[in-house]
Amino acid sequence: MNATRRDTMKLTIESMTYGPDGLARTDDGKAVFVTGGVVGDTVEADIVSTGASFDRAVVREVIDASPSRVQPPCPFVGICGGCPWGTLASDAQRAAKEDNLRSTLKRIGRFTDEEIARIVRPIRHAKDAWGYRNKIELAPAHDAGRRFRLGMHGVNPDDIVRVDACPLFDKKYPRAVKAVAGALSYLGNSRDLGIERVGIRASRRTKALEVALWTPTGGFPRAQVARVLQDAVKPTSVVRVMSKGDRRARRVAGVEALFGEGSWTEQIGSERMRLSAPSFFQVNTAAAEILIELVMDALHPTEDEVAIDLYCGAGTFTLPLARRSAYVAAVESYGPAIRDLRRNLETAGLDNVDAIGGDAVREFPDEDADVLVVDPPRSGLDEQAIGLIASTSARDVAYVSCDPATLARDLRRFTDEGTFEVVSATPVDLFPQTFHCETVAHLTRTDR
Repeated sequence: MNATRRDTMKLTIESMTYGPDGLARTDDGKAVFVTGGVVGDTVEADIVSTGASFDRAVVREVIDASPSRVQPPCPFVGICGGCPWGTLASDAQRAAKEDNLRSTLKRIGRFTDEEIARIVRPIRHAKDAWGYRNKIELAPAHDAGRRFRLGMHGVNPDDIVRVDACPLFDKKYPRAVKAVAGALSYLGNSRDLGIERVGIRASRRTKALEVALWTPTGGFPRAQVARVLQDAVKPTSVVRVMSKGDRRARRVAGVEALFGEGSWTEQIGSERMRLSAPSFFQVNTAAAEILIELVMDALHPTEDEVAIDLYCGAGTFTLPLARRSAYVAAVESYGPAIRDLRRNLETAGLDNVDAIGGDAVREFPDEDADVLVVDPPRSGLDEQAIGLIASTSARDVAYVSCDPATLARDLRRFTDEGTFEVVSATPVDLFPQTFHCETVAHLTRTDR
């Protein structure tokens, strides 16, 4: 692959990275991360930065398109930042995610090829590759005439792209994005609403549609905003999430219902869950049910056993664990989520759960455990948490991860600690059209 000009190269994309780019190599083996290319493409690319170990490039022209290159249903792929893999066929996306997990387990986790072949299971996925998201967010901006508008972050996060629809959003609500953006743009041009972001959650199962407005504390035209949004989008709930603090570390100061139920309801498996706007919930409900299935298959809790659920959120795993176990100790540090969990337990009629608010390490349950599930943030588990988990007599652990690098690191820590061995790691494609992927790892005790 020779340079055709000093800053342009002909490159063939060899694989997809854990990121938006394809990976190519120069004739002398130097890695080039190529934006706009998919695996199998031969492209002419402009080199935009060079480094000691790798370069970065942007596709100027696709010379020979990959058999895996497809035409996406969204005209904003490559402009909006939401679908960096939107031009890659679904089967090729899933193959790349499997490959990324394997390579990360080898590179960071230091597992051998033989161990990885034994551990990594075929990727699981739900039916819909588009129209699967139950939530999207819109960001505010002002155009050249200082008129207020809402859109989505572009490939450059500082750019806000105006869109009328999002093919990733639940296909049962095709007009919701345009209706919400139009209504709030109309209001925002007559007065400053102070909107920092707007969340829209929709459920095809419960027919719930919530609009959440994130603003600073202070005055707000509650009645007018609620009335205009009711007319535009017919929501079941409109809420205002008030936040304060430094913009880089905003915290929720309160949530107020402007209209309707004041929360969003979703059906996941056999459970009906209510969630406040600040609470996390997986954006792909159908694929999240696969996570639950894998966790329960790994743990096989029985009616006389004790379970621990760390980083439990609003109860995605807590509720099914409580149906199958004698007792569950569930720990969550985020206030809105633990309050949602308590409400969901009450609604479900489950009284065998201790919902503990606080840090997973500082509030690690006193009860010993037979089975344990962890669903930590992207940063993974604290080393102290791994030691605490090892100190229990838990026979099996299910580790739900949203980041293969921290998962690989933590699985190596568990393995080196000597108490658990890794039985399996199953990737689950919760986020088609992106490089993100969840993984459920099953660990079993070796010293029992």
